[in-house]
Amino acid sequence: MDRFKGKTAGPSTFTTETPMEHSIALVTGTTSGLGYAAARALAGEGWREIIVTGRSLARAQETATQLADETRVQVFTPLELELDTPSSIQSALTELVKRGRPVDFLLLNAGVIPGKKRVLTAAGIEATQAPLIGHHQLTLGLLRANLLSPNARIVIAGSEAARGDVPLFSYTDVAALAATKYQGDRSAAVEVLLRSGPNVKYQANRTYADAKIVVAWWVAALARRLPPGMAVYAVSPGSTPDTKGLRNAGPALKWLMVPLVKLIPGMSHTPETAALRYLQASEFGTDVSGQFFASAPKKLTGPIEAMRQPHFHDRANQEAAWQAIVKVSGVDFSPAAT
Repeated sequence: MDRFKGKTAGPSTFTTETPMEHSIALVTGTTSGLGYAAARALAGEGWREIIVTGRSLARAQETATQLADETRVQVFTPLELELDTPSSIQSALTELVKRGRPVDFLLLNAGVIPGKKRVLTAAGIEATQAPLIGHHQLTLGLLRANLLSPNARIVIAGSEAARGDVPLFSYTDVAALAATKYQGDRSAAVEVLLRSGPNVKYQANRTYADAKIVVAWWVAALARRLPPGMAVYAVSPGSTPDTKGLRNAGPALKWLMVPLVKLIPGMSHTPETAALRYLQASEFGTDVSGQFFASAPKKLTGPIEAMRQPHFHDRANQEAAWQAIVKVSGVDFSPAAT
């Protein structure tokens, strides 16, 4: 923990070398659960404008109104955003360009926990992997339009399930898959995970772990491409069963693991507590950009720390993931000078 500045308290607190202005935040997946709790918490911290997104404008407007009623502040701006639909992402970007106000905190919270059966989007992307593709298109669109402030912070939701030490969850060895099926091409191996294609047997929990590992790799690769001053982190919200995220979960997770987790003290926490992890990360420094933060090994709640497991730090896998995501999404971004 010696790399971090500041002291640890409650969920651990690290401070940036340059405090970020609490001006404009954009939160995806805001209509319920963690995104809703995060937007409400941001209002409590005095953010001047919080852009809340929903799959339809009506749902986003309803959410903005409800948040304003609860917080008694008029800082919420609704924005229609369907991450599975490139045209919706482009429309959202067009609207943000019209406003012309750069985002200081981009919280990429929207996500999907897979069900028993494999689901593909219209673009042929596995449903659990699809939010990352949409978030990639959104983030790079904002970068290209100069709509992220010079000291912007980007946070995307991760999960302890990607660590390899959570019961019922395992992950795919991308290097081994590439070696045995794709002549060593790791980018092709990651792409097949994104599409749940040939040579990948669909298993819901493994698919979820794989999706969150790819998120961590994407963050590390994006950090190397961001302009100086900006930073990006993957942050697990921790075990938060009281959200709608589990509505599609398989029976073993929904009816066995989740009830047990809720019975054991310290194994789960509220969406409000989970959302504070995101806000905490918005104050991290550029020295830890590209890191994945989660509960301590074998823990699902408590203070967060940077994950040290080797599979998160494999640069070949990080760059392979970036290239696969670029290929699937059709959007790239030139690296910053290093």
